[in-house]
Amino acid sequence: MDVRPSQQMRDLGVVQYGAAILAEPARAFDLPAERDEAGRITDELFAAMERISQVHPFAKGMGIAAPQIGIGRAAAVVQPPGDAPAIILLNPRITDRYEETDEQYEGCLSFFDVRGLVPRPLKITVETASLTGEAVITVYERGLARLIHHEIDHLNGLLYTARMRTGVDPIPVEEYRQTGRAWAYE
Repeated sequence: MDVRPSQQMRDLGVVQYGAAILAEPARAFDLPAERDEAGRITDELFAAMERISQVHPFAKGMGIAAPQIGIGRAAAVVQPPGDAPAIILLNPRITDRYEETDEQYEGCLSFFDVRGLVPRPLKITVETASLTGEAVITVYERGLARLIHHEIDHLNGLLYTARMRTGVDPIPVEEYRQTGRAWAYE
């Protein structure tokens, strides 16, 4: 019997579409006071990402936000494609968005049976907190900006479907696979 991708993710501990925690803004950390808690949750996110990557390859990179593993705190981890180091996002917020956007297909571990065409800025500036509470400002571009933005949306209680154009619906993952498109940038 074939297991649906969403069931596979549920079995790996990923909270699925419809759960209230996915629609609620995550609670920020008080850093450095909650440093240990932030570190523990980050470790849980890395463990979840490791379990998931054993089952499914992510050529475009992947990310997971704490609400997706049932924790309503403002933490996410993004693994860029290739050998780049993982990015830890604590209390992230987008402080600037590039006007130019593009539309690419995105998937989400919380409803993995479909893919959606999502417009996003080509460049974003993000402020996060370090475990010691210092602000860290980073500019992300193209595919990495898309991954980071997707995870920050999760922490704000938004799914990518909220960003899709009116009248555009997600497509079944089987249909997406047939298109075989990677994110392409000029």
